[in-house]
Amino acid sequence: MNTTPIIQLNHVTIFQDINPVVTDLSLTINRGEFVYLIGKTGSGKSSLLKTLYGELALKKGEGKIAGFDLVKLKKKEIPFLRRKIGIVFQDFQLLNDRSVYENLRFVMKATGWKNEDDIRKQITDVLNRVMLAGKGEKMPYELSGGEQQRVCVARALINKPEIILADEPTGNLDAETSVEIMQLFLEISKSGTAIIFATHDIALYNKFPARTLKFENGKVQQLQENLH
Repeated sequence: MNTTPIIQLNHVTIFQDINPVVTDLSLTINRGEFVYLIGKTGSGKSSLLKTLYGELALKKGEGKIAGFDLVKLKKKEIPFLRRKIGIVFQDFQLLNDRSVYENLRFVMKATGWKNEDDIRKQITDVLNRVMLAGKGEKMPYELSGGEQQRVCVARALINKPEIILADEPTGNLDAETSVEIMQLFLEISKSGTAIIFATHDIALYNKFPARTLKFENGKVQQLQENLH
């Protein structure tokens, strides 16, 4: 595994409005590393992810991600940061009035891709990578939940990100499909993309052990490997 840091946080406190939800967090994540975030709802997992992709401002501590300084991050820089980060949510957030291809093309156009041949090639490549070859013309509602989440992973991969932030990405999927999606994420991390994976699914991180950060009472405890 590459030991080049892609995320570095030093003595960070994360606030929701004026309330601290995570205090004094120091953390280094390297390129290609897979890291779980576990903890109860409201324990700060999503707030950390929002801070990393620039939705919540970092008001206390130091933070760097993919070459950006989170303390100095200006609003106009956020789209450039987000080109280096893929985001996968629990609820798929696909555009239901557009085909799979058009969902992916929409994101590409919004992030500055112009050449239609390049767009077509990249969409074909990522659909192959998530095992959805030939499904580009399907509408989201014609796909299973697992296939829809694969489209979301394809969307997260479309700009060749250095990091993927996954917030409960298997939360709406059955156990078998969750395992398939998990295996897909692990393959992606092996290719050099760091993945931060927030989950409530104990069965998943028991089945696929990796470095685990536990969020509890405003603190983050680092379990180097999961200990269950």
